[in-house]
Amino acid sequence: MDNSIKLKDLTRIGYTDNKARSLVSTIFNRHFKHISSEEKLKILVQIKESPELFLQDEGVGKIARLFVGGENKIKPRSFTLSANAAPLRIYGANHVDVQAIKQMELALTLPVSIQGALMPDAHSGYGLPIGAVLATDNALIPYGIGMDIGCRMRLSILDAGDSYLQRFDFQLKQSLRSSTHFGMDGGLEFRQEHEVLDNPLFKSLPLLRRLHGKAVKQLGTSGSGNHFVEFGEITLHEGNSLALPANKYVALLSHSGSRGLGAAIAKEYTAIAKNNCKLPRQAQQLAWLNMDSSDGAEYWSAMNLAGEYAKACHDQIHYNVLRPLGLEVLATVENHHNFAWKDTLSDGREVIIHRKGATPAHRDELGIIPGSMTAPAYLVKGLGTESSLYSAAHGAGRAMSRQKAKDSMTVSGMKQLLSNAGVTLIGGNVDENPQAYKDIGKVMRSQSTLVVPEGVFYPKFVRMSKD
Repeated sequence: MDNSIKLKDLTRIGYTDNKARSLVSTIFNRHFKHISSEEKLKILVQIKESPELFLQDEGVGKIARLFVGGENKIKPRSFTLSANAAPLRIYGANHVDVQAIKQMELALTLPVSIQGALMPDAHSGYGLPIGAVLATDNALIPYGIGMDIGCRMRLSILDAGDSYLQRFDFQLKQSLRSSTHFGMDGGLEFRQEHEVLDNPLFKSLPLLRRLHGKAVKQLGTSGSGNHFVEFGEITLHEGNSLALPANKYVALLSHSGSRGLGAAIAKEYTAIAKNNCKLPRQAQQLAWLNMDSSDGAEYWSAMNLAGEYAKACHDQIHYNVLRPLGLEVLATVENHHNFAWKDTLSDGREVIIHRKGATPAHRDELGIIPGSMTAPAYLVKGLGTESSLYSAAHGAGRAMSRQKAKDSMTVSGMKQLLSNAGVTLIGGNVDENPQAYKDIGKVMRSQSTLVVPEGVFYPKFVRMSKD
C-alpha cells in the first residue's frame, strides 16, 4: 500500500513552505512509516492548527516550531481590498466587454496594485482578463500571468519571394504536417534536443524534477486552441528596424507556449498563493506571492524557466519545419505575451509588470500581433507609452466564446471563408473560425499611440490542432 504523502496534499492543507515540506518528508519517513497517508495528514493538520501542543515532541517538534512565533513564514495572511482603486487606462474601450473592465477594476483594488491598463483586444478571463497589464509592488500574481506561462510569438522572415508560396505549396504543406505536433497528448516522432533541458533548475526544484520527462516529450510541439504554425507572405515597410529592403517575403509564424510545464507551474504556485494570501471571495483568484518570500523566489525562477522552454519550443518548431525546405532565415522577431517582468516607471518606482495576453512595447521594441487564420498579423515597433505600461495588444482578441463560435458557424461555412481568403487550413476547429475574433484593423487603430506597424503578414498555409 502506498502510504506516502503527495505534494498536492501538503499544499491542500497549507504546507506550502519548502522548509516545512522537507521536514515532513524527513521526519515522517523516519517516525511514521507504518501509518496511512490519511492518518499522517490528520496529524499534520493538528500540528498546523495547534503547534504549541507539539513543540516538545521529539519527532514533530521541528515542524511545529515553524508555525509559531514572529518569524513564521507559512502562516496565512488576510488582506482587504482598497476603497480607492489604482489608476486604469483602457485602449479601444468600445471593443472591450464590460466584464473584462470589472475584472480589471477589481484587480486594481488589491493593496499591491500600482497601475493597470487594458488593451483593445481585451476580454474576460480567469483572474485577470485576457489583454490586461498590471503593475504591482514586489508581488507576483500567478493568475495575472495565466496557465500558459511564456506563451509566445515567433516570426522567421525567409530568403524567398512571394511566388515561392505558389511554386512549392505541396512541400510547404507537407513540412507543416510532418514536422509539427499539436494537442495535449503525444509528441513528435523524432527526438528533440535543446540546451534548455539541461537547465539546473530541473534538478533543484522537486516540482520541476517531476516535470522534466514531460518537458522532454513535448519539446518542439504546440498546444491546442488558438496555437498555430503558418506560412505566409509578409510585406516589410520602408525604413523597417530589421534593415531589410522593403519588399514581399515568405515568412513562418508560430504561436505556442510552455505546454504542460507552464500549466503545472501555474497550478502549483496558484494553490500556494491562495493558501498564503487570503482575500475576499471575489478576489481569491488574484492571490499573490511576495517576491521576497521563498515561494515567490521559486515561482519567479520556475516562471522564467517556462519562458525559456516556450522559446525553445519555437526554436525547434522553426528548425524542424524549415530544415526540409533549405531556406535561409534573414531575420527573426519574437516575444512573450503571458509573463511578468521587473521594470521601472518614470517616477523611479520599481514594479512587477504582469502581461496576461499583452505584447511588450517599450520604445523601439519589436513584437508580433496576429489577427486570425484569415486576417493579417502585424510586425510592430513599440513607442514606449507609460500609460499602457509599455504594452500593446497580443492579437485581435476573441469576440465570441468558443461555444458561441461553434454554434454560429458550420464546417462548410468556415471552408468558404478560408477559400475566399486564399488560405489552406490543416487541422483547426470551428471555434477558431475568423468570425470568432475582433477586427484586427480596428484593434490596431485603437493602439496607434502604443505601436507603429513595420510589416504586414498574410497567412496562406495554416496548421492548427484538430481536437
